[in-house]
Amino acid sequence: MLAARLYGKEDIRLEEVSRPDITENEILLKVQSSFVCGTDVRMYKNGHPNATPDSPLILGHELSGVIEGVGKNVTCYKEGNRVAVAPNMGCGICDLCIGGNTHLCPDYKALGISLGGAFAEYARIPEAAIRQGNVIELKENVTYKEGALVEPLSCVYNAFERSNIRPGDYVLVIGAGPIGIMHAKLAKAAGAAKVIINDLVEARLELCRKIDPAFMVVSGNNIKEQIMDETGGKGVDVYITACPAAAAQEASLSMMAVNGRVIFFGGLPKGTKVTLDTNLIHYKQLIISGTTRASLRQYRKTLDLVAAGEIEVQDLVSGSYVLADFHKAIDNASRGIGLKNEIVFE
Repeated sequence: MLAARLYGKEDIRLEEVSRPDITENEILLKVQSSFVCGTDVRMYKNGHPNATPDSPLILGHELSGVIEGVGKNVTCYKEGNRVAVAPNMGCGICDLCIGGNTHLCPDYKALGISLGGAFAEYARIPEAAIRQGNVIELKENVTYKEGALVEPLSCVYNAFERSNIRPGDYVLVIGAGPIGIMHAKLAKAAGAAKVIINDLVEARLELCRKIDPAFMVVSGNNIKEQIMDETGGKGVDVYITACPAAAAQEASLSMMAVNGRVIFFGGLPKGTKVTLDTNLIHYKQLIISGTTRASLRQYRKTLDLVAAGEIEVQDLVSGSYVLADFHKAIDNASRGIGLKNEIVFE
């Protein structure tokens, strides 16, 4: 089969490799849709300990497909099932896993990050993923594109739960990429009075306007005056950083309303230090949180929202490419061209 394998920093090669063999407890998935993620871009740009010249790694953790084969001990699935697959697997026995947070397990594994992923014609779904419920059958009205996009949306849903957005809230999202727009979509669905999206790239803001003209888009770094004008001087109730920018985190507290909630969603390079005025946290009674990945409960909940038509995700797809054109897709993602870049399989 054809696969995109990472050998090291900026070294991804399209190669013919053997189709995965499965054990009696595993599933062979014929991939139908997979998307390039910011994590894939970072691994490509910086390299990754799990991808070496001696042990190259097939990337891709946002995926859906059809079951091609099942091991004889797998009883809950059958060949031909259309499924989406949550990529993160915990050890299954630590306190975090028992509490339903397998995605936070200190020994977690993930398709496309520590195990072979979805930028290949076939993917091996290990026993741990099957036992923990990572494989979810798609309803008839859910496309493969939508199934693959559930993974990033579920990570956003994790932050959505933490932010506790309520009807009438003013919500500011910093970052107009696909993740930022997903945050905005969930905020609007929750009844936010105003959803404001900020970015430095006008082309991204224009895409936001096309996706939903109700979004208020503001450009540039110095947006505090605009935010205060829009909120009558109160500030926003929820502030979400959907970008890897320390400046966005540092600017957050000054734009917050009393009892506001701040979500640091976009991760920063390891070792980055951010200065925050803790007096603002104290006197405004602010809640500050970060989120990472998503639980299986959140993944399934998000899939239900998509199936019910509550959240539209296909409008985030800017381009679809066959695997032979993978380098074009990851180049677009690296340069911030469009929103989500899909790899499709015939």
